[in-house]
Amino acid sequence: MAELPARMRVRDVELMRALAHPLRSELLTYLMSVGPRTASECATAVGSTASNCSWHLRQLGSWGLVERVDGANSRDKPWRATQVGLDFGDFTGDPATKAAHLATMGTSVANDQLLTQRFVDSIEVLEPEWQHVSGMNTYALKVTAAELEELSAAIDALIRPFVATIREDAPADARPVHASWRGFPRIEADGTPSA
Repeated sequence: MAELPARMRVRDVELMRALAHPLRSELLTYLMSVGPRTASECATAVGSTASNCSWHLRQLGSWGLVERVDGANSRDKPWRATQVGLDFGDFTGDPATKAAHLATMGTSVANDQLLTQRFVDSIEVLEPEWQHVSGMNTYALKVTAAELEELSAAIDALIRPFVATIREDAPADARPVHASWRGFPRIEADGTPSA
Protein backbone atom coordinates (compact mmCIF):
# COMPACT_ATOMS: atom_id res chain seq x y z
CA MET A 1 0.00 0.00 0.00
CA ALA A 2 1.22 3.51 -0.78
CA GLU A 3 2.34 5.72 2.07
CA LEU A 4 -0.61 7.69 3.41
CA PRO A 5 -0.34 11.47 3.87
CA ALA A 6 0.79 12.52 7.32
CA ARG A 7 -1.36 14.42 9.76
CA MET A 8 -0.42 18.03 10.41
CA ARG A 9 1.74 18.28 13.53
CA VAL A 10 0.21 20.87 15.84
CA ARG A 11 2.62 22.14 18.47
CA ASP A 12 1.82 25.86 18.33
CA VAL A 13 -0.09 26.98 21.42
CA GLU A 14 -1.98 29.72 19.54
CA LEU A 15 -3.13 27.24 16.90
CA MET A 16 -4.28 24.85 19.65
CA ARG A 17 -6.24 27.70 21.22
CA ALA A 18 -7.78 28.53 17.84
CA LEU A 19 -8.82 24.90 17.42
CA ALA A 20 -10.32 24.82 20.91
CA HIS A 21 -13.11 27.06 19.59
CA PRO A 22 -16.14 24.75 19.18
CA LEU A 23 -17.36 26.18 15.86
CA ARG A 24 -13.90 26.16 14.29
CA SER A 25 -13.38 22.59 15.37
CA GLU A 26 -16.76 21.54 14.01
CA LEU A 27 -16.20 23.38 10.71
CA LEU A 28 -12.81 21.77 10.20
CA THR A 29 -14.03 18.24 10.93
CA TYR A 30 -17.08 18.84 8.73
CA LEU A 31 -14.95 19.91 5.76
CA MET A 32 -12.56 17.01 6.37
CA SER A 33 -15.58 14.66 6.26
CA VAL A 34 -17.57 15.94 3.31
CA GLY A 35 -15.15 17.87 1.10
CA PRO A 36 -15.50 21.39 -0.27
CA ARG A 37 -18.52 23.38 0.90
CA THR A 38 -19.59 27.02 0.90
CA ALA A 39 -20.00 28.99 4.12
CA SER A 40 -23.79 28.73 3.63
CA GLU A 41 -23.61 24.94 3.32
CA CYS A 42 -21.38 24.81 6.39
CA ALA A 43 -23.85 26.97 8.32
CA THR A 44 -26.70 24.58 7.57
CA ALA A 45 -24.61 21.58 8.60
CA VAL A 46 -23.32 23.00 11.89
CA GLY A 47 -26.32 25.10 12.91
CA SER A 48 -24.79 28.56 12.61
CA THR A 49 -25.03 31.52 10.24
CA ALA A 50 -23.20 31.87 6.95
CA SER A 51 -21.49 35.08 8.09
CA ASN A 52 -20.31 33.49 11.35
CA CYS A 53 -19.04 30.42 9.49
CA SER A 54 -17.34 32.60 6.89
CA TRP A 55 -15.46 34.51 9.61
CA HIS A 56 -14.31 31.31 11.34
CA LEU A 57 -13.37 29.70 8.01
CA ARG A 58 -11.14 32.70 7.28
CA GLN A 59 -9.54 32.20 10.71
CA LEU A 60 -8.91 28.53 9.89
CA GLY A 61 -7.57 29.65 6.52
CA SER A 62 -5.06 31.97 8.19
CA TRP A 63 -3.60 28.86 9.89
CA GLY A 64 -3.48 26.94 6.59
CA LEU A 65 -6.12 24.43 7.71
CA VAL A 66 -8.66 25.31 5.00
CA GLU A 67 -8.50 27.08 1.65
CA ARG A 68 -10.80 28.45 -1.02
CA VAL A 69 -11.39 26.38 -4.14
CA ASP A 70 -13.20 27.03 -7.40
CA GLY A 71 -16.94 26.58 -7.21
CA ALA A 72 -19.57 25.42 -9.66
CA ASN A 73 -19.96 29.04 -10.79
CA SER A 74 -18.19 32.34 -10.24
CA ARG A 75 -20.46 33.21 -7.31
CA ASP A 76 -19.79 30.09 -5.23
CA LYS A 77 -16.65 30.18 -3.11
CA PRO A 78 -16.33 26.79 -1.38
CA TRP A 79 -13.78 26.01 1.29
CA ARG A 80 -11.93 22.73 1.66
CA ALA A 81 -9.76 21.22 4.35
CA THR A 82 -6.08 21.15 3.49
CA GLN A 83 -5.16 18.54 6.10
CA VAL A 84 -5.93 14.83 6.43
CA GLY A 85 -5.85 15.01 10.22
CA LEU A 86 -4.14 16.68 13.13
CA ASP A 87 -1.46 15.30 15.46
CA PHE A 88 -1.27 17.11 18.80
CA GLY A 89 1.47 14.92 20.27
CA ASP A 90 1.54 13.91 23.89
CA PHE A 91 0.68 15.90 26.99
CA THR A 92 4.21 16.92 27.92
CA GLY A 93 5.51 20.43 27.73
CA ASP A 94 5.01 23.75 29.41
CA PRO A 95 1.77 24.56 31.28
CA ALA A 96 0.44 26.84 28.50
CA THR A 97 0.85 24.10 25.90
CA LYS A 98 -0.77 21.51 28.16
CA ALA A 99 -3.72 23.82 28.85
CA ALA A 100 -4.23 24.55 25.15
CA HIS A 101 -3.91 20.86 24.30
CA LEU A 102 -6.49 19.92 26.93
CA ALA A 103 -8.86 22.65 25.73
CA THR A 104 -8.58 21.35 22.16
CA MET A 105 -9.20 17.82 23.38
CA GLY A 106 -12.25 18.96 25.35
CA THR A 107 -13.68 20.59 22.23
CA SER A 108 -13.06 17.41 20.27
CA VAL A 109 -14.85 15.31 22.90
CA ALA A 110 -17.80 17.73 22.88
CA ASN A 111 -17.99 17.55 19.07
CA ASP A 112 -17.85 13.75 19.24
CA GLN A 113 -20.72 13.78 21.76
CA LEU A 114 -22.73 16.18 19.57
CA LEU A 115 -22.37 13.96 16.50
CA THR A 116 -23.20 10.86 18.53
CA GLN A 117 -26.35 12.48 19.94
CA ARG A 118 -27.42 13.63 16.46
CA PHE A 119 -27.05 10.02 15.29
CA VAL A 120 -29.08 8.67 18.21
CA ASP A 121 -31.80 11.30 17.68
CA SER A 122 -32.00 10.60 13.93
CA ILE A 123 -31.60 6.83 13.68
CA GLU A 124 -35.13 6.45 12.30
CA VAL A 125 -34.39 8.56 9.20
CA LEU A 126 -31.52 6.30 8.12
CA GLU A 127 -32.05 3.56 5.59
CA PRO A 128 -32.27 0.07 7.12
CA GLU A 129 -28.83 -0.94 5.82
CA TRP A 130 -27.24 2.07 7.57
CA GLN A 131 -29.22 1.39 10.74
CA HIS A 132 -27.94 -2.19 10.67
CA VAL A 133 -24.24 -1.34 10.28
CA SER A 134 -24.12 1.73 12.51
CA GLY A 135 -23.30 1.27 16.13
CA MET A 136 -21.22 1.99 19.16
CA ASN A 137 -19.16 -0.56 21.01
CA THR A 138 -17.65 -0.18 24.44
CA TYR A 139 -14.89 -2.43 25.71
CA ALA A 140 -13.34 -2.80 29.15
CA LEU A 141 -9.73 -3.65 28.31
CA LYS A 142 -6.91 -4.68 30.60
CA VAL A 143 -3.68 -3.73 28.84
CA THR A 144 -0.25 -2.27 29.45
CA ALA A 145 0.73 1.17 28.16
CA ALA A 146 2.78 -0.50 25.40
CA GLU A 147 -0.17 -2.70 24.41
CA LEU A 148 -2.49 0.31 24.28
CA GLU A 149 -0.01 2.12 22.05
CA GLU A 150 0.21 -0.92 19.77
CA LEU A 151 -3.57 -1.33 19.67
CA SER A 152 -4.12 2.35 18.84
CA ALA A 153 -1.53 2.15 16.04
CA ALA A 154 -3.19 -0.98 14.60
CA ILE A 155 -6.63 0.65 14.64
CA ASP A 156 -5.18 3.78 13.00
CA ALA A 157 -3.52 1.69 10.27
CA LEU A 158 -6.81 -0.09 9.62
CA ILE A 159 -8.92 3.09 9.46
CA ARG A 160 -6.64 5.65 7.75
CA PRO A 161 -7.10 4.36 4.17
CA PHE A 162 -10.80 5.19 4.54
CA VAL A 163 -10.28 8.77 5.82
CA ALA A 164 -12.37 11.05 3.61
CA THR A 165 -9.56 13.48 2.76
CA ILE A 166 -7.28 10.58 1.79
CA ARG A 167 -9.57 8.13 0.02
CA GLU A 168 -9.70 8.54 -3.74
CA ASP A 169 -11.51 5.31 -4.66
CA ALA A 170 -14.70 5.72 -2.61
CA PRO A 171 -17.72 4.06 -4.27
CA ALA A 172 -20.51 6.37 -5.42
CA ASP A 173 -22.77 5.25 -2.56
CA ALA A 174 -20.15 5.95 0.14
CA ARG A 175 -21.19 8.44 2.83
CA PRO A 176 -19.31 10.48 5.40
CA VAL A 177 -19.18 8.41 8.60
CA HIS A 178 -18.08 9.60 12.03
CA ALA A 179 -15.78 7.13 13.78
CA SER A 180 -13.67 7.62 16.87
CA TRP A 181 -11.37 5.56 19.03
CA ARG A 182 -10.55 6.52 22.58
CA GLY A 183 -8.17 4.59 24.75
CA PHE A 184 -7.17 5.84 28.19
CA PRO A 185 -6.89 4.58 31.74
CA ARG A 186 -10.22 4.38 33.55
CA ILE A 187 -10.44 7.10 36.18
CA GLU A 188 -12.63 6.59 39.23
CA ALA A 189 -14.97 9.19 40.72
CA ASP A 190 -12.33 10.31 43.22
CA GLY A 191 -9.90 11.10 40.38
CA THR A 192 -7.59 8.11 40.82
CA PRO A 193 -6.83 5.57 38.10
CA SER A 194 -8.56 2.23 38.54
CA ALA A 195 -6.23 -0.59 39.51
